[in-house]
Amino acid sequence: MIVSTKGRYALRVMVDIAQHIDDGYIPLNSIAKRQNISEKYLEAILKTLVHNNLVTGVRGKNGGYKLTRDPSEISAWDVISVTELELSVVSCLSAGAGVCQMADHCTTLPMWKDFNAVLKEFFQKYSIEDLATGKRK
Repeated sequence: MIVSTKGRYALRVMVDIAQHIDDGYIPLNSIAKRQNISEKYLEAILKTLVHNNLVTGVRGKNGGYKLTRDPSEISAWDVISVTELELSVVSCLSAGAGVCQMADHCTTLPMWKDFNAVLKEFFQKYSIEDLATGKRK
């Protein structure tokens, strides 16, 4: 699995909003400028984050975006899992993968399942607050 640009930028956007949480709604152009992301691409990322209830947006003069929950309650996994099309490390564990004829006899399948679980657990242990404050796990 390779985390896409969209996933990496979405994490940066969430962290940026968390770092400016006391400012209320954060304008898209402010986020774009600080994160060096084009406004058009940022709109697409924010649309995904809004659709998945991670941020909320308000239009207009005092509009912008803010987190829907406290940054400590949003994990990196929450963000990555909505921005990435594929999170499995092997194709047979991908969403929508057909039934593998070797699944009942595959000696490596348990290892791949464990690895997927470790990957998810790794990203779940980092909150947006941790990333915003530089806290290491």
